[in-house]
Amino acid sequence: MRILFITSTRIGDAVLSTGLLDHLLRENPGARFTIVCGTVAEGVFAHLPGLERIIPVTKRRWSLHWLELWRQVAFRRWDLVVDLRGSAIAWLLLARKRAVMKGGRRSGHRLLHIAEALGVTPAPRPVAWFSPAEAARAAALLPGGPWLILGPTANWRVKMWPAERFIALAQKLAAPDGLLPGARLAILGGPGEAERQMAAPVLAALPEALDLVGRLSLPEAAAVLARGALFIGNDSGLMHLSAATGAPTLGLFGPTPASEYAPVGARAQAVLAKGPPANTPMQRLAVDQVVEAAARVLALPVPA
Repeated sequence: MRILFITSTRIGDAVLSTGLLDHLLRENPGARFTIVCGTVAEGVFAHLPGLERIIPVTKRRWSLHWLELWRQVAFRRWDLVVDLRGSAIAWLLLARKRAVMKGGRRSGHRLLHIAEALGVTPAPRPVAWFSPAEAARAAALLPGGPWLILGPTANWRVKMWPAERFIALAQKLAAPDGLLPGARLAILGGPGEAERQMAAPVLAALPEALDLVGRLSLPEAAAVLARGALFIGNDSGLMHLSAATGAPTLGLFGPTPASEYAPVGARAQAVLAKGPPANTPMQRLAVDQVVEAAARVLALPVPA
């Protein structure tokens, strides 16, 4: 069985779509998958079981990227085409079955919208795939523990919790009377100078922290996150990736809708700045509020 799976260009949405892929894997043993995604999200699918090919898409003027994609996939008969972009391309291909997600903004969590494309209920949780080699590298980078992992960057600066609060939070959680006494610190962020500048104040104030900003592939980041005692970060792709590993994860929200993009995992929660949902500055999220939320996440049972 050959499945064409068209998903998001962004990391966070791509991670959320992994639950549906995992469902298809379980329902169709031996299926071969071609994944269409953004170039930044390729690593999310690098170790997908049954992966045949990843087709990275870069947006072009006049939507010419869709024409280029059609040229790459049109001359094959597909058993199933899943299009989470809500485009017309699924209807222009030879396929036994098609599942196209409705486009546009809607109420409800993005995960529910993704699952609705195939009529799957309940919506399957995201998963994270990484290799034994990447797990070994993560173990070498993060020996022992516990490790508190912080994600102080975001793709939009207004989503960033102030650096001084990340610093105060880390010191409070790792204190002898904190939730993670003696915890070691690691700082994660994406590649590029902009991400490094966003993380710089936190790194400067916590010189003992392990600096992993821009130094990991996505599968390596997943392996590192899976070793964390707790991840706390802004609404970002790393937040979704952490939740997908099953690690305790706390996502920080202010001006973006947690109702649509809260982290999804067995031990994942969102904490919202006090004010109108999706319309409140991150400055209104207090350190003590995050500590209280961290205690709730850490108290959640470990899945069997």
